[in-house]
Amino acid sequence: MAPTRDDGRDGYLAFVENHQHRLLRAAYLICGNRHQAEDLLQDALLKLALRWSSVRDGDPSAYVRAILYRDSVSWWRRRRREWLSAAPPDQVAHDRDGALRLTMHDALGLLPPRQRAVLVLRYYEDLTEVATAEALGVTVGTVKSQCHAALRRLREVAPDLARDARPGRGPADLASGLEVNP
Repeated sequence: MAPTRDDGRDGYLAFVENHQHRLLRAAYLICGNRHQAEDLLQDALLKLALRWSSVRDGDPSAYVRAILYRDSVSWWRRRRREWLSAAPPDQVAHDRDGALRLTMHDALGLLPPRQRAVLVLRYYEDLTEVATAEALGVTVGTVKSQCHAALRRLREVAPDLARDARPGRGPADLASGLEVNP
């Protein structure tokens, strides 16, 4: 029996199996389109596979997230066109917060790609400001200013996100994260 060389294939496959759903969710939140998110993730995982030997000992998920966010912005810049269709797509909300989710999805779609990426990394991926800055290749100050501008823009385009829908709660009881002073 010939000796096998450890090329890291098993480690790569295990990583993809364990992280693909979370990374797909992040890709979807960034671009807002399931098919585009799948393509984006597939390209990012291919880039990871090509660099696996140098990335596997560090934080491969951070590497993939950085690829996702940068490629998403690049894709958006290349295809700045409006796509028209005869009828809007059918969307079904599977939970009682469906209207809020749709409002949030629409509001995120109105943000520039960098602001959207900062919000997704900070609040959906729960990364620190430093980790967000590293993932995007920017300074911590840029993360702070982009986050501040994005939250202000969300408050402008979707004021319903800052209000709690439960009756009997006043403005002092809000805890959505959007009520930060502008």
